[in-house]
Amino acid sequence: MNAKRPASAAPALETPAPDASQTYSYSDLQYTDSDSTALAEEVALAIAYNGISQAVMLVTPTDLEDFIVGFSLGSGIIEDATDIYDLQLTGEGSAQYAQVTIANRAFWNLKQQRRQLAGTSGCGLCGVEAVEQALPDLKVLPGAPLPPAEWLDGLRQRIGAFQPLGQHCGAVHAAVFMNGQGELLMGREDIGRHNALDKLIGGLIRQNIPTAGGVAIVTSRCSLELIQKVLRAGIQTLVSLSSPTGLAVQWARRHNLNLIHLPQKSAPRVYSPALENQA
Repeated sequence: MNAKRPASAAPALETPAPDASQTYSYSDLQYTDSDSTALAEEVALAIAYNGISQAVMLVTPTDLEDFIVGFSLGSGIIEDATDIYDLQLTGEGSAQYAQVTIANRAFWNLKQQRRQLAGTSGCGLCGVEAVEQALPDLKVLPGAPLPPAEWLDGLRQRIGAFQPLGQHCGAVHAAVFMNGQGELLMGREDIGRHNALDKLIGGLIRQNIPTAGGVAIVTSRCSLELIQKVLRAGIQTLVSLSSPTGLAVQWARRHNLNLIHLPQKSAPRVYSPALENQA
């Protein structure tokens, strides 16, 4: 009997936020023709914890509260959302500021790390001062069953409903969450692939959406830092629309994370957990 493909729930964001894209004029090289197009915007977001500046990230100006919560967890600054006591956003235009109040224990750990990040949309480990920070000791997941094959059927097309900004102007990555019943519940977008995943994780936390049995889906290449973020969030299955790196596969296998690559024109490839005697 053929199982039915799970339906998608209503996207959390139906249209691009007003400040997420703007229209710009352009011309050809000979200046003989001109037109206009929508382009994704980015802003500099300065994040301070307990009054101490920690990071400046270039982000798409949507779901910034989600991003800050997800970034704090995914970067190992906090252990869970209860470590954040307050979050205040200020600023305007291309300069935004976040003041985050965190628990004393989390702040002490942060100061011990001696990290000063200057993030960009293309780099996930900027400012890390030691190899130990790039390769932290993370908990091994308890393990979860692989998602049924029908959950991945037509997934590339179905997640389009959660990419309004990408469909409007392009130039952004997306991260989408599928719950334990195979329903697509939430999507987040950003110019930075790490940022999109941080926003998704933060959104799940802030909306108290259970992640047990769920799947995180990323449209970007899957490298180590994305593995680390889902491990810290406790999500046990990651699906990537682009190939993972070798180190990402090694970490996924070592930490019991289900890692699946969904190629554009062939069957899903399960890299982790590894098959017995597989290289």
